[in-house]
Amino acid sequence: MHIVERRNWWFIISLIAIIPGIIYMIWSLATHGTLLPLSIDFTGGTVWDMRFQQAVEPGTVRQVFIEAGYDDPSAFTFENGQAVEVKFKPVDPASKEQLKQAIITKVGTFEELAYRSLGPTIGEETARAAVLAVAIAAVLILLYIAWAFRQVPHPFRFGTAAVIALIHDVLVVISFICIMNWIAGWEFDALTLTAILTVIGFSVTDTVVVFDRLRENLRRHKGESLSDISNRSILETATRSIATQITALLVLTALLVLGGATLQQFVATLIIGFISGMYSSIFNATPILVAWDEKALFHRGRVTSAGNGRPVAA
Repeated sequence: MHIVERRNWWFIISLIAIIPGIIYMIWSLATHGTLLPLSIDFTGGTVWDMRFQQAVEPGTVRQVFIEAGYDDPSAFTFENGQAVEVKFKPVDPASKEQLKQAIITKVGTFEELAYRSLGPTIGEETARAAVLAVAIAAVLILLYIAWAFRQVPHPFRFGTAAVIALIHDVLVVISFICIMNWIAGWEFDALTLTAILTVIGFSVTDTVVVFDRLRENLRRHKGESLSDISNRSILETATRSIATQITALLVLTALLVLGGATLQQFVATLIIGFISGMYSSIFNATPILVAWDEKALFHRGRVTSAGNGRPVAA
């Protein structure tokens, strides 16, 4: 199986995966003035902490808010399950009292620990910090991989290919969130941001595993084309990468099924991100290297009409 030679197909599949997100962001920017469906973590809202006399399920409390007409509130428990924190859109005092009575009726009496509003300024600062963190991480990853692979020609190509694969995974996750916003009203919240940062780490790890084997094979098979060496490297590491990801996906699937509504979006986002990271490491990162090298060789007149040329290691 020659994966690298079919790279145009893999690139098309990647493009199809990110197009829904691009369409959504253009539509959202035109109609709402924002690129993503942001939650109150970024736009501002209300945080309500309450302590019950017994342990409660966060999904039960969350359902009260949904039945009252509040879109996609988040809830989680602390203090051994007796206390619940709920984040939702701002309400007036009368609506708060109605919510309180509904909670008492369905869940039980509770003590109000805190009731506060989050301003959009905090969310904007968080969003800017997140974007800056991802940008800095991408630059550092590029520099580190370029340094780690300094013994092969054009090491910056390795770093650039890894960053492109990383960006691909981020766009796939964003596309998934945008699709789920249309289907189920999901929003981009702090947990989604956490999931994206986690996916970035896993994606780069998988890519480096493939690149490391490619570096070894470049030394062993100097007479072969970069395409053949790359394909061999992918096949030699694919089983390991897929097995590692499947192990993680099994745990995440269990959490998705058993973790409850409050974890559903976070875990589903991780699952999509891990699958995308596994895909991009195998079908995007190394094929990008080969395409870049063949194009450079062609422009220098070092390839034949059949498209065969000297490998990077030559």
